[in-house]
Amino acid sequence: MAGRERRRGAAPLEGDEHRLRRRQEAAALLLCRIRGLVRWVVEEVAAGHSPSIVLHRYRNYCSAADAASPSPCACSYDAPVGTDVLTLLHKECHSSRLNVLLRVLLVVQQLLQQNKHCSKRDIYYMYPSIFVEVAVVDRAINDICILFKCSRHNLNVVPVVKGLVMGWIRFVEGEKKVYCITNVNAAFSVPVSIEAIKDVVSVAQYILVVEKETVFQRLANDKFCERNRCIVITLHLPAYCLVDSDPYGFDILATYKFGSLQLAYDANLLRVPDIRWLGVFTSDFEDFCLPDCCLLHLSPEDRRKAEGILARCYLHKEAPEWRSELEAMLQKGVKFEIEALSASSISFLSDKYIPQKIKQGSHL
Repeated sequence: MAGRERRRGAAPLEGDEHRLRRRQEAAALLLCRIRGLVRWVVEEVAAGHSPSIVLHRYRNYCSAADAASPSPCACSYDAPVGTDVLTLLHKECHSSRLNVLLRVLLVVQQLLQQNKHCSKRDIYYMYPSIFVEVAVVDRAINDICILFKCSRHNLNVVPVVKGLVMGWIRFVEGEKKVYCITNVNAAFSVPVSIEAIKDVVSVAQYILVVEKETVFQRLANDKFCERNRCIVITLHLPAYCLVDSDPYGFDILATYKFGSLQLAYDANLLRVPDIRWLGVFTSDFEDFCLPDCCLLHLSPEDRRKAEGILARCYLHKEAPEWRSELEAMLQKGVKFEIEALSASSISFLSDKYIPQKIKQGSHL
């Protein structure tokens, strides 16, 4: 087995040590820049001045797209579309936002100094009366990433919820060896700190991204990876995405491919541009003869969601086939969940739907 394994990003020990040194140097540089900014703000306030911080605004898509529009879309993954100037002692809204940013920055500074990690919810509970809600902390973290041109993982701020992974892969997380490959049907937690991952080895032929943990468990129970040489999760391998046939499932799919608007400043690094939409499609309901009881009508909220997504510029420019599918869903006015495929048989998803779609290339 070892002789046939194809390495994905694995490197000799010297390579791992070199990457570790580079990460440590980058963290030290970021920490130095944070200290410099905080010191400058304190000095400005002490001198009776009102310090101002300039933040770029980014946008990876807009909602004014029209294929026949004479003015081209100016959205970009790396070019700012405007700026916000935050002043500490003048406008109350700016003062509050900058106050939150500085408090979160002090927490980040402590995390980097101690080489520890925490979630945005952990940060919120440090000053709940000031932050009011987690969304306020979330915005401050975005502001810090834009200010220092870095990603969230560089700040040692990690997600609360871990994803799951199973299949033909193994890797080392810190000092822990994660050998999914020895039991391909067992679920393992996805590491929250990508900096700790090294020695990745895989013999998978493709990656399958699933929207729901219930679907993940269905595939695990059916020993899907035992019969298919793949990795199931959420790339240098082909990646397929399986989501509900509704506007919210489509939005999740679009976020994987194009990135989210909230994290537009980092979207080019936080997306999978080559991901393929495996399903489920509106047409699957008839193609696989599902019972009418599985079909649900789109609610007014569903329709508003779909219409908003249809207006996004990237569907016009980069994914017209995806746009056509969403239009078909809106025109028919119906939706259904992945689990509806189990109406045929409990293992239909694992035994027929996914393998058949991949083999026949029935994806977009």
